[in-house]
Amino acid sequence: MPKLKTNKAAAKRFKVTGTGKLKRSKAYTSHILTKKSPKRKRQLRKATLVDKSNEKQMKRLLKI
Repeated sequence: MPKLKTNKAAAKRFKVTGTGKLKRSKAYTSHILTKKSPKRKRQLRKATLVDKSNEKQMKRLLKI
């Protein structure tokens, strides 16, 4: 059986933490920023973890 390929789209979007969780960046930061409050934009800068319900699927894409 051939080697399994990592999904490159997922690999660019998620990083694995030291404890094995998946880190992701938040959405809604690319455009139409004038109507968003400074507080909202500041909170969107920070990375967050992938939700527990999606973690198994994402790990399968990343071949972890």
